[in-house]
Amino acid sequence: MFLRRVLGRGLMLAAIAVLFASASQAADTLNVYTIWSERYATEVFRAFTKDTGIDVRFLRFSSGELLARLIGEKANPQVDVFFGGIADAFVAGKKEGLFERYVPRGAEAIPAKYRDPDGYWTGVAMDPICFMVNASFLKKNGLDAPASWQDLLHPAYQKGLLMADARTSGTAVSRIFSLVKAMGEDEAFAYQKKLDGNVRQYTESGAGGALPIARGQAAGGIFFVVDALEMQQKGYDVAISYPKEGVVYGVEAMGLIRGARQPELAKKFLDWAASPRMQQIYEAQKINLIPTHPEVRIQNPALDMSGVNLLDLDIEWSGANRKRLVDRWVSEILK
Repeated sequence: MFLRRVLGRGLMLAAIAVLFASASQAADTLNVYTIWSERYATEVFRAFTKDTGIDVRFLRFSSGELLARLIGEKANPQVDVFFGGIADAFVAGKKEGLFERYVPRGAEAIPAKYRDPDGYWTGVAMDPICFMVNASFLKKNGLDAPASWQDLLHPAYQKGLLMADARTSGTAVSRIFSLVKAMGEDEAFAYQKKLDGNVRQYTESGAGGALPIARGQAAGGIFFVVDALEMQQKGYDVAISYPKEGVVYGVEAMGLIRGARQPELAKKFLDWAASPRMQQIYEAQKINLIPTHPEVRIQNPALDMSGVNLLDLDIEWSGANRKRLVDRWVSEILK
């Protein structure tokens, strides 16, 4: 993120090329882009290196920024794998010709709804959208944790919500998908116009507002549960809840970059990451994602979604409509 702020686009691409240059020449180093946090990605890649001896060099970006970067680098790919991105971004990237078809060994055990039917990406985790509100704010205002989308329109939240920006964040895109699925498209955008009055800021990354809310510097917001639970694990008093009308869940996926400089290393990683071994790392390292592999059991009750109204989202539809809905959000909400 520091590089992005300091350098222009051209210099940024050059910096990435230099950063990865030595690694791309090494026969035992894999280059990866990810949207996962530094801690989560480090735990996964460290385990892979321990198991295989293959080093991993990675950079993290928000979902929209990463997809734009891959499109910009299409003629000269700088990485071998895109790991941990929302599946609709993979659908969009597939249409741009960014990925090579590859079905990881053992991936057939993962349910078909978490995999691309043509073999361009494989889902490795589920991550539902949720509300996260500062508990002291709720107590001060005599409010319960929000249980409906309509609850966020309460006057107490005026200019107190932090939301992710749909131009750069997959969290924000999933928020829009949730509203469209729960209300219908026109109703969802009418609601977002009302909600905008209670929004203080649209943050670049999906998790960008989590810490200020946890510290009491803002009232609340909408996040993936992985980011909300991270705040609880750090000891912050936040309330996590879900709207009765329902939310969609992100499918975190991975894929082989077309034109990868280390395709064989990439395939070894994808084979490893499709196995139960990788998804068992989530709970062991307090990575609050829901495994897609049926052999990996969830022990954490906070990840039990049996009482949550989860709305299934057609990933092909979401990939095809992502840009249109983001453009509509920009023109109608950010105008």
